[in-house]
Amino acid sequence: MMKQRSFLIIKIVLLTAVIGGLLYAMNAGAARLNQGQEAESMKQLENSIRKATMTCYATEGVYPPTLEYLKKNYGIQIDESRFTVFYEVFAKNLMPEITVMENQERVD
Repeated sequence: MMKQRSFLIIKIVLLTAVIGGLLYAMNAGAARLNQGQEAESMKQLENSIRKATMTCYATEGVYPPTLEYLKKNYGIQIDESRFTVFYEVFAKNLMPEITVMENQERVD
C-alpha cells in the first residue's frame, strides 16, 4: 500500500513537471514568433517608404522633401505608436537616408 502511494506521488510530480515544461516551451515559442513578426513589420514599412520615395523621384524628378510629403501624396501610413522613422534629406537629387526603428515599451 505504501509503495502504491509513493508511485502515485511520483507520477503526479512527473506529470506536473512535464505539463509545466510544455507550457514554458509554448510560451517561449510564442515570444519568438512575436519578435519575428515585429521585425518583418519593420522591414515592410522601410521597404514601403523606399518604394514610395523612388516612385516620387521617377514621377516628379526629385526625392520627397519630407516624410510628411510621402504620407500626404503617396499614401504612406506609419503606426507611430510602434515605429519611429528617421528621414534625412541631403539634396533633391540624392536618395534620402531612411531608418525605421521599433519603439521601446516603457516600464514604470
